[in-house]
Amino acid sequence: MTVSLENIGKKYQYHWVFRNLTHILNAPLHYGITGGNGSGKSTLLKMISGYITPSEGKISWSIGDADISSQVFKHVGIASPHLEIYDEFTLEEIIRFHHKFKPFIHGESSRSLVSLSGLTKSADKPLKYFSSGMKQRVKILLALLFENPLVILDEPCSNLDEQAIAWYQKIVEDYATNRLLFIGSNSPDTECRSCSEFIHLSV
Repeated sequence: MTVSLENIGKKYQYHWVFRNLTHILNAPLHYGITGGNGSGKSTLLKMISGYITPSEGKISWSIGDADISSQVFKHVGIASPHLEIYDEFTLEEIIRFHHKFKPFIHGESSRSLVSLSGLTKSADKPLKYFSSGMKQRVKILLALLFENPLVILDEPCSNLDEQAIAWYQKIVEDYATNRLLFIGSNSPDTECRSCSEFIHLSV
């Protein structure tokens, strides 16, 4: 998986969040996106995911020699504290729902994902009764445990306690190998342990 950024920039009304970013980003590298509040970390991650377009420049996505720019949404997994999930589903139901669209990674199953979540006791509860930290675990699980060659984690440890942070770090270690991973972070020492490359954005 490769994501190519060619002199991209983004502005809202008359304010440029960032400009002139050029990078060729390849799997299996993990990239940390860092910078102060308002520097554009989440904006850049949304652009890499294909959710928003740049105001200038160009982004392209490819797997091998195949350009997948028109269908990148099929190949990306995203976890963000601002991402909504279907609150009426139980944990088992939302896992099975995602499986309708993408296969599990490494031959996992819905049962093994429930076990890996550490939320087995709450598997039959609707997600609307989950705490914010429990919901964040679910989002990370859905991003990493399905066949997504491109994975984007925006502030993945938001709302996680110490035990859940250790769980997150282990999941990344075990399941993010050989994929292109981007982590937007205000706490890189905690969230970006797997990252060998960093893109720092200035306010």
